[in-house]
Amino acid sequence: MKHPLHQFKHCPKCGSSTFHEHNFKAYKCDDCEFIYYFNPSSATVAFILNEKGELLVCRRAHDPAKGTLDLPGGFVDMDETGEEAIMREVEEETGLKTKALQYQFSLPNRYVYSDFEVHTLDMFFAIQVEDATKLQANDDVEESFFAPLDKINPAEFGLVSVRKGLERFLAERLK
Repeated sequence: MKHPLHQFKHCPKCGSSTFHEHNFKAYKCDDCEFIYYFNPSSATVAFILNEKGELLVCRRAHDPAKGTLDLPGGFVDMDETGEEAIMREVEEETGLKTKALQYQFSLPNRYVYSDFEVHTLDMFFAIQVEDATKLQANDDVEESFFAPLDKINPAEFGLVSVRKGLERFLAERLK
């Protein structure tokens, strides 16, 4: 397996080409001695149930995993909390406003974007929305719909962490 920073050829601090593997999670510059630790980016995922107990499911409009099923969510912006990020992402992707949320769990993921593997830590939240009837497919969502829990097949979801999170969510609810 390649080092996560194998595509980095120059030090981001001084620009030197003496930037090389320091250990399994860092590169070091021989010229300025800067060590760059490759830590995961933060991302969020939402479990949104309607009044019938159906889960909000989306279809991805773009790569990675274009055309596969997904749950609302996305990357945390700079200076934003996980809670702020999931509320923003839910509104951007579905048009729905969050009225309550509760952190559930987190899972690591690898997300390939522009041929670069981004390591993420995906935070899953249970979300209650103000009015689920105002659902829209926006932003990077091709379509969105509510599905009965017993009809959801995690294998149809394109991102590994979403699949694993969904399996965990369904196992707890379909006991």
